[in-house]
Amino acid sequence: MDQAKIRNFSIIAHIDHGKSTLADRILELTHTVSAREMRAQLLDSMDLERERGITIKAQAVRVFYTAKDGETYQLHLIDTPGHVDFTYEVSRSLAACEGALLVVDAAQGVEAQTVANTYLAVESGLELIPCLNKIDLPGAEPERVAAEVSDLIGESTEGILQISGKTGAGVPEVLEELIARVPPPHGDLEAPPRALIFDSEFDQYRGVIAYIRVVDGVFKKGEAIRAMATDTEADIDDIGVFSPQMMPTDQLAAGEVGYLITGLKDVTLLRVGDTLTTRTRTSGPGSRATTGAEATEALPGYREVKPMVFCGLFPIDSDDYPDLRDALEKLVLNDAALSWEPETSDALGFGFRCGFLGLLHMDIVRERLEREYDLELLATMPSVEFDVTLTNGDELEVHNPSDMPDPGTIEQIREPFIQASIIAPKEFVGAVMELCQERRGVHSGMHYLSPERVQMNYELPLAEIVLDFFDQLKSRTKGYASLDYELSGMKESDLVKLDVLLAGDAVDALSMVVHRDKAYEMGRTLTEKLRKRIPRQQYDVPIQAAIGAHVIARETVKAFRKDVIAGCYGGDITRKKKLLAKQKEGKKRMKQVGRVEVPQEAFLAVLELGEE
Repeated sequence: MDQAKIRNFSIIAHIDHGKSTLADRILELTHTVSAREMRAQLLDSMDLERERGITIKAQAVRVFYTAKDGETYQLHLIDTPGHVDFTYEVSRSLAACEGALLVVDAAQGVEAQTVANTYLAVESGLELIPCLNKIDLPGAEPERVAAEVSDLIGESTEGILQISGKTGAGVPEVLEELIARVPPPHGDLEAPPRALIFDSEFDQYRGVIAYIRVVDGVFKKGEAIRAMATDTEADIDDIGVFSPQMMPTDQLAAGEVGYLITGLKDVTLLRVGDTLTTRTRTSGPGSRATTGAEATEALPGYREVKPMVFCGLFPIDSDDYPDLRDALEKLVLNDAALSWEPETSDALGFGFRCGFLGLLHMDIVRERLEREYDLELLATMPSVEFDVTLTNGDELEVHNPSDMPDPGTIEQIREPFIQASIIAPKEFVGAVMELCQERRGVHSGMHYLSPERVQMNYELPLAEIVLDFFDQLKSRTKGYASLDYELSGMKESDLVKLDVLLAGDAVDALSMVVHRDKAYEMGRTLTEKLRKRIPRQQYDVPIQAAIGAHVIARETVKAFRKDVIAGCYGGDITRKKKLLAKQKEGKKRMKQVGRVEVPQEAFLAVLELGEE
């Protein structure tokens, strides 16, 4: 296909603004999918995506469209996620495109992630085409929302398309605008081949499948290739495009988007963001020379993503530990934002400390591991990274609260802060401000997007929002508020490590790092919850919350009481005293050798702290 007739574009929007529904209409309009095969949210191929109604993985598809000028154009569409936790997925997709459709719900208007994704597209130098979706809804306010979009991107309201992804109204005009406004790719067909890996997945039969955007030259089936960053060498077993199923072709030329299979089984050899090029093979029996020269300059990849939330994942059955390691290795290929390292806990055994972009990302990864790899997992309480300066001048990075050094050796602790952007109707301004101040937020700005909608900016500690901030925000604003955030840096805070002691022994998996002002309240709540979850023993079990050696809260799980004097009818009181003293000695001995088992429900109690 001539490059002048190729258009590569992404669909970007806030969560639930109709990206996947619009993609369905484009597939129908271009007859890419037959009526029999068509279903709602066709590109959301994961069961988890369809159940939750959200896009988790960016999906690419090639369609052909005959425009009004009589020419047939090849469009590469990438449907992207809309949740703040998957922004990295969006940024990688935008690197494979020249244009983007900005979809805004005509009833809800500009949301926080709309603003964030718009800035991402502008920074990537993409041509933006704004669309108002869901204009068929009774509550749609196209004039108001068009004014908000116009204010955001600096374009007149006349240039904003009005469409309905559900009914298909206005979708042909969107495709015509794409062809007219999005520039075609400008790759050099004669140059040494170069392609950017913008995503990948693992197939147990075919190995690593790399999703590529060819920038220069031509890749052909059977050629020898090299990954420039990892210096991996392999042959192309199969090459093709998404239509939307994988469709093999003989070659992929500059400007095209597709997939490439090498048969590599080691998931670390082909990384997302790497540049592929062909290599000249040494002549030998059965080998053929590769056409073209080898590229010397790699394409700009992606910034290293920094995990923001950490939690431990432990298999409930310790025999599943090797399976969990294999599953994480394969999942990292499909989800480049996930990081992990081995960890050991006295209470939970062997597991992994995993880094995520947010709480939804953590939830999705855990559920994918359980479903796709048939594992039963227990997740510890999410925490963030802390920078610790010791009194001797040493610097430490702490990802796990149980690794926090002794309080006497700590000079200062710094925690990550975020710049949060919250958009809500004006009547909820008070509720949002109250919530942010409860979470140690500092107000940094506020402006009206329209007479009814306000954007508020707060600087907040990341540790205060990872647990239940988003749920609280939604409940206090009746679901109307939206949140977007980005890391703003590390700041010093008055933080302490809160330990939980069971019968005098610290349980490392229940440790947490909290602000000193909230330590007593958290310790009190945690001990009360654990008292209800820990089973009774033959002796009293004290549950204590402590900061260093100072106990700040205590509850006791009362012992089972066996009535040893039930068989004594009458007689001397000394006989009863003798039996009770014997029982007391037995319980004392049992307490010395006994060990309290912590049930899984106790760890879940920590996660429920924010619910009350």
